[in-house]
Amino acid sequence: PLTVIAGFVETMQDLDLDARQRARYLGLMAEQARNMQRLVADLLTLSSLESEHSPGGDERFAVLPLLVQASADARALSGGRHAVEVDPGAAATVDGNRDEIASVLSNLLSNAVRYTPEGGRISLSWRVEPSGIGVFAIADTGIGIAAEHLPRLTERFYRVDRSRSRATGGTGLGLAIVKHVLLRHQAELGIVSEPGRGSVFSVRLPARRVRAAPLGDGPPAEDATTSTSSHSGTGS
Repeated sequence: PLTVIAGFVETMQDLDLDARQRARYLGLMAEQARNMQRLVADLLTLSSLESEHSPGGDERFAVLPLLVQASADARALSGGRHAVEVDPGAAATVDGNRDEIASVLSNLLSNAVRYTPEGGRISLSWRVEPSGIGVFAIADTGIGIAAEHLPRLTERFYRVDRSRSRATGGTGLGLAIVKHVLLRHQAELGIVSEPGRGSVFSVRLPARRVRAAPLGDGPPAEDATTSTSSHSGTGS
């Protein structure tokens, strides 16, 4: 981003531009400045996560409000271009850092939105397995990922398709952040994907962090009902 900004600054210094050209160049510079801000923010987050081995601010929080918040953010990012669905599963609470788990869901849903063509479907679900393990799953009908890339997806700045990544505005650090948050929570990330058939990212929290009893301060039941499915006009 800084290279692009510097290039436009030099252009504006050296050339006599009309108002339309200046507005266009300033708009592109502003876009790259925002990209740089996101990159710095992600680097600071990753640095903070790497400097601490256990999550700070552990609390017990209800899963349902987290699902509602994450799905609302995904719909806002999609702008109506995708069908976004939620399956809240069984009511439960989790012991951990709520903000960090929220960042995991945000990063995974953001990727799903960016790599799913318009009219596709994205789903967020929660379930508690018989063993007590809690699982968040984000599934999409996007472009998918070839098997040889899967082991390296959580590396810093690793790109499956560099040109597409630049076009979608990612920093290349989202999945690295996800990996470190899950390590701090003794959790695991599972990835199943196939080119052209979409992807499923699963966050598996250890049973000792999951409790079946819900907190009493969650949203009313009707909120959960109305938030479980939202379709755009182009969704299937």
